[in-house]
Amino acid sequence: MSATSEVLPKRKSLGPVPMLIFGSRWLQLPLYVGLIVAQGIYVVLFLKELWHLFLHSFDFSEQQIMLAVLGLIDVVMISNLLVMVIVGGYETFVSRLNLQGHPDEPEWLSHVNASVLKIKLAMAIIGISSIHLLRTFIEAGGLAAGKTAYTETGVMWQTIIHTVFILSAIGIAYVDRISNIAQDEARRAASH
Repeated sequence: MSATSEVLPKRKSLGPVPMLIFGSRWLQLPLYVGLIVAQGIYVVLFLKELWHLFLHSFDFSEQQIMLAVLGLIDVVMISNLLVMVIVGGYETFVSRLNLQGHPDEPEWLSHVNASVLKIKLAMAIIGISSIHLLRTFIEAGGLAAGKTAYTETGVMWQTIIHTVFILSAIGIAYVDRISNIAQDEARRAASH
């Protein structure tokens, strides 16, 4: 036998229905391509905001510069979220990217699964929400003077929603932890 046949395991042939079901994962490909297009739009938005900041760097107050920079950070964090969803989702649900050994392989990709991806996404959403809430708090200083588009009720609801995001992420991590403990115990019981 050749070395190739010894290394590669023999593939099991699937029946038509399992082949259709398994092949349906490729229907997600246009969704990931759409997210790549959305990321391109965020790059354009980032460059537009950066250009706006550059043009007004001598006119803006320190607070306006801070708000513009927070807007740039927000765009970057959303772009990071898109990368996690695109790369991690494709790798988890569609097909392997075979990046092992590539110098640019993301560290987190080597141990990504649906559970890890879910927690990373929850943390990214909390980060994005934190930036939005920080921008709101900075602008809320003008509430008394009526110099902001925010209302007290709007600030309160944004804070409540952010808190719900945090509690949801804690809940997701807790349930994932319980699931991992149960799987470990099942493995130990099966090995004995």
